[in-house]
Amino acid sequence: MKRARALWAGACAALLYALVALVSPNQVTAATLTEVTNFGPNPGNLRMHIYVPNNVQPNPAIVLAMHPCGGSGPSFYSSTEFATLADRYGFIVIYPSASKKMNCFDNWSDESKVRGGQTDPVSLMSMVTYALQQYHGDPDRVFAVGSSSGAMMTNAMLALYPEVFKAGAAFMGVPFTCFPNEAAFQPGFNSAPCVGKTAQEWGDAVRNANPGYHGPWPRMQLWHGTNDFVVSYSELEEEIKQWTNVHGLSQTPTSTDTPQPGWTRRSYADSSGTVQVEAYTIQGAGHTLPMSGMAAYAIEFFGLTGTSPTATPTVTPTVTPTVTPTVTPTGGPTSAPCRIRYVPNTWNNGFTANVTITNTGSTAINGWTVTWTWPGNQQITNAWNATITQSGQQVTARNVGYNPTIPPGGSTDFGFQGIYSGTNTSPSQFALNGTPCVTE
Repeated sequence: MKRARALWAGACAALLYALVALVSPNQVTAATLTEVTNFGPNPGNLRMHIYVPNNVQPNPAIVLAMHPCGGSGPSFYSSTEFATLADRYGFIVIYPSASKKMNCFDNWSDESKVRGGQTDPVSLMSMVTYALQQYHGDPDRVFAVGSSSGAMMTNAMLALYPEVFKAGAAFMGVPFTCFPNEAAFQPGFNSAPCVGKTAQEWGDAVRNANPGYHGPWPRMQLWHGTNDFVVSYSELEEEIKQWTNVHGLSQTPTSTDTPQPGWTRRSYADSSGTVQVEAYTIQGAGHTLPMSGMAAYAIEFFGLTGTSPTATPTVTPTVTPTVTPTVTPTGGPTSAPCRIRYVPNTWNNGFTANVTITNTGSTAINGWTVTWTWPGNQQITNAWNATITQSGQQVTARNVGYNPTIPPGGSTDFGFQGIYSGTNTSPSQFALNGTPCVTE
């Protein structure tokens, strides 16, 4: 009898221990994207989301990641690899959302070109300051990255606040002070708005934004596709002029290599051998950057891959009452072998769209065809990273020679430009090689 009672007591104790473990407040939970509602002065009327990984470093680096026109912070979070890299290396990512002119960041107003101007750059600096203070961030490791409109703002933030940002990565951008006014900024039709200035003129634009600044200028990484019909590939050369001149470097690269098939990287190093400017040409790519794998090159350029976090993962730091968690796209477990994200950028009677295919199956996809049906009268006029045919409302997009394979868990992108009348409603369903995909 005594033995039975002892066994029963032991079993009860074990069960109680298990129940306590299940509800323990110290249990590690998955990191999520959260929205910060009161982050400081916000003259640009921007929204702020932040991603703090479970294995965040004690004094983490801060990466400001800015979306293209028509996008948002949460969409850039779910369509790029920066959060995944944050999980690996322990830095924090800020995802702002623009509010002006088709959700583009203000790169055109007079206020956007001066330090402290009452528009988007001041709001973005408030976000950076909030993250540094709230999470004890490292002020010597603050970086900016962006795509299209976000790339244009990356150029601006590094020019306006060079003592804050140590480096930046601009995907499909234009030089700082490119647009003289709002009328010159037309989303979707900015083919080659900023060409013809000398390197000295572009460099002076940056220096004149901070005439009293005499410290080191941020390092800059630049990316562009040769088939970009939204922001011309020629803008890459103008950005190179600007930032090599700022750093006092020749426009002749100190080295050139091919880190991936179809990629050409030009490096511009100073006398000590430090690469201050890096420029990537992506052969055949359209207005779809960053594509799979490119974010890792940006994070490496920032110097954030050298020391991987080794501490035991902890719960994300407790947020203050001004931080309201938001639900982020999950795309959870599904029987479908694919997930497709469709992001349009619409203006009067015209639009561009970016389509991201993610292989959620367990085997590689070798050769892909994506099909969908337009709900309206949309007509595609040109495309990049895919061969697209259309018959009535039926559309077929096929891989091109350099992107036929999608590994398990991997993604690829393609995009197109089109016209429409009425309402540009997005397709409700896509299929990959005949199989319906989860559509975001």
